[in-house]
Amino acid sequence: MDKRDYYEVLGLTRSASEADIKKAYRRLAKQFHPDQNKGKKDAEERFKEVQEAYSVLTDSEKRDKYDRFGHAGVDPRFAAAGAGPGSGFTWSTSDGEPIDMGDFAEFFGGGGGGGAGSIFDQILGGRSRGRAAAHAAPSRDVEHEVSLSFEQAVQGTTLDVDVSTGRTHQRIAVHVPPGVRDGQTIRVRGKGGQGSRGAAGDLLVTCRVRPHAYFRREGDDVYLDVPVTIGEAALGAKVDLPTLDGVRTVTIPPGTPSGAKLRLSGLGIANPKDGQRGDQYAVIKIVPPAKPTPEERAALESLARVDTTSPRAGLWR
Repeated sequence: MDKRDYYEVLGLTRSASEADIKKAYRRLAKQFHPDQNKGKKDAEERFKEVQEAYSVLTDSEKRDKYDRFGHAGVDPRFAAAGAGPGSGFTWSTSDGEPIDMGDFAEFFGGGGGGGAGSIFDQILGGRSRGRAAAHAAPSRDVEHEVSLSFEQAVQGTTLDVDVSTGRTHQRIAVHVPPGVRDGQTIRVRGKGGQGSRGAAGDLLVTCRVRPHAYFRREGDDVYLDVPVTIGEAALGAKVDLPTLDGVRTVTIPPGTPSGAKLRLSGLGIANPKDGQRGDQYAVIKIVPPAKPTPEERAALESLARVDTTSPRAGLWR
């Protein structure tokens, strides 16, 4: 009975993880699905072949038998056709030593020190260990959390992370891309817990960004509260403001109300996906003098006498 290797059918190696198998299956099942290949017999056969390989390799017990005995371990018809006495078909013990099934007649004869008992002990012992391996822990992801300053999150950085993966401890350099957000997870492939089949899981690094003293982030935009005096807001002024790119001089137009947002285009945070930067907004906060001097009080009283406008006009009827 001529059947292709299941790993070959899915285009994988024997060390493939369960996730690799599922990904390959989805791709091939879509490619050879009968609905996409009406009237194509070859595609229909490939689709069946892919389904059969998937059903075996995603079942831990079947996969273990297949890895040890090939098709004969999971298909009785194949074993009956190709593994009988004298066929030359070879099985393997758990240690990898081949056992020729064609020699079973002499084992049943019980001659010498290599009798049937010793062979069955090898096979049954291998099966017992195989069942234990089939239920061994799969590869697992390891989660870790790191604390970043606002500047590290904006500019990107590389951190050395100490990770415990059960039996081992390792120090891993984790690249944090520019623009990472609070709560965002970075996946480092192959740096997680070791699986029973030799494949390692991934390291999942969750980023926690500490608040900045005066910047705050909304999406890719940066906001900055800018305190101004009554005179600066009323008459206009030029003020120096911090940005992610250094200090910039910003013009406050005359008559700017408290809460107004002045936009500094392109001075926000770079988006990790397309590299486009957001904007910075200067939010105006008018701050009256807490303890006005006599001169300030006189000036404010004079302003109050001549200012006939009402900022509350239309607030109620």
